[in-house]
Amino acid sequence: MKLDVYNSSGSKTDKSVTLSKAVFGIEPNDHAIYLDVKRYRAAQRQGTHDTLHRGLVSGSTRKIKKQKGTGTARAGSIKNPLFRGGGNIFGPEPRDYTQKLNHKVKQLARRSALSYKAKDKSIVVVDAMKIDAPKTQSFLGMMQGLELVDRKTLVVLPSPNEAVYLSSRNLAKHRVMVASDISTYDILNCNTLIFVDGAHKVIEGLLK
Repeated sequence: MKLDVYNSSGSKTDKSVTLSKAVFGIEPNDHAIYLDVKRYRAAQRQGTHDTLHRGLVSGSTRKIKKQKGTGTARAGSIKNPLFRGGGNIFGPEPRDYTQKLNHKVKQLARRSALSYKAKDKSIVVVDAMKIDAPKTQSFLGMMQGLELVDRKTLVVLPSPNEAVYLSSRNLAKHRVMVASDISTYDILNCNTLIFVDGAHKVIEGLLK
């Protein structure tokens, strides 16, 4: 699959890139995508939720009334979950939500997501991100040139660039990531993928 390369002003250059069919042209596997997105979102959970069960509630351990002769049900602890101020029954406790997924399935999921983007013509390749110092207006100017200001975009860099990252940080609809870090969720959670020239090669090297 061939794509034209644009410059940072949004004008088409005389260059083009060819995307690997093995990464950007496969038959998407929806179930692999589902499993990987579910794994990713589960891993975002902190799992710090906690409640007090009867063993954790502070209070006296004495028997609150005699066993017999009161006419009511027998009761031992004031921490009994049946009483006001008592413990919680089967409440949430801290836990790890991470899920294991085979490496090959994760790779298949990313290839499938990239193939969907290629099929929808939602991939743009630019020759460079020429931002020397962190400035939001510089980044916004590039998006205006590409006519993607109002689109939710993910800019994929071949290597880390702090100036580009900091320039985009204040814009809700635009994210910047390094090619080696993108996940299936990141790919699907944008309208348009913007590859800075060379980023697609990094991805192809990881997923072939």
